[in-house]
Amino acid sequence: MEEDLSSFEAFRKIIVRLRSPTGCPWDRKQTHESLKPYLIEEAYEVIQALDKGDHQKLCEELGDLLLQIGLHSQIASEAGEFDISDVIRGINEKLIRRHPHVFGDLEVERADEVPFLWEELKRKEGKEGSILDSVPREMPALARSQLLQERAARVGFDWERVEGVLDKVAEEVQELKEADNPQQKASEFGDLLFALANYARWIGIDLEAALRSANEKFYRRFTKMEELCRKQGLSMEKLSLKELDVLWEEVKRLEET
Repeated sequence: MEEDLSSFEAFRKIIVRLRSPTGCPWDRKQTHESLKPYLIEEAYEVIQALDKGDHQKLCEELGDLLLQIGLHSQIASEAGEFDISDVIRGINEKLIRRHPHVFGDLEVERADEVPFLWEELKRKEGKEGSILDSVPREMPALARSQLLQERAARVGFDWERVEGVLDKVAEEVQELKEADNPQQKASEFGDLLFALANYARWIGIDLEAALRSANEKFYRRFTKMEELCRKQGLSMEKLSLKELDVLWEEVKRLEET
């Protein structure tokens, strides 16, 4: 290709060619449905690059995510539904419409006023249904829990103080302790997670990011334990819990040095 490969037009033409009769057999057979797993996978790989602070990898993964957007738009274009220009026009119009404090005369002083303004503008646009409807059910449950509560808070349905949220967490812990059958325990455990998600929101913690970090920390420490066992000629399966705890503390000590 002779076009500037940094241009969006070059990207669009590549997608069209991939989907053309003389293009790639794999790309030609894809549908909206078949591409769903790839869209989710690429989104998570973007998150992973962000978590690692790897800017080069982030650039690459954003490109992979853009590819999914391009493929979905081209599939829709072939069906006569819309094309990538409609996608871009739609988001541009929405950004201008939903930011009258930037593109109009409305004045907004604080960042925390913007979500309330966004919801008010959506209502004026005649968006029907609940303000919670735009939170996808397909999201990871913990992330969705936090977002549902954030949306409800936009219209004032929230605790007045963080202490009330902590009291709710304690209440849910007690109800979990008192649950006397598996179904009730599962229900109360869900309520506890929901309350913890709310507390995380109140203190400015992204629950999914915090849990991903905790998962990675456990992975790092456990694999280091396995490495220490191999170096010492030990079998983890034959060690007592006390001996495993000693190894765990040793790994933590090594991280601090």
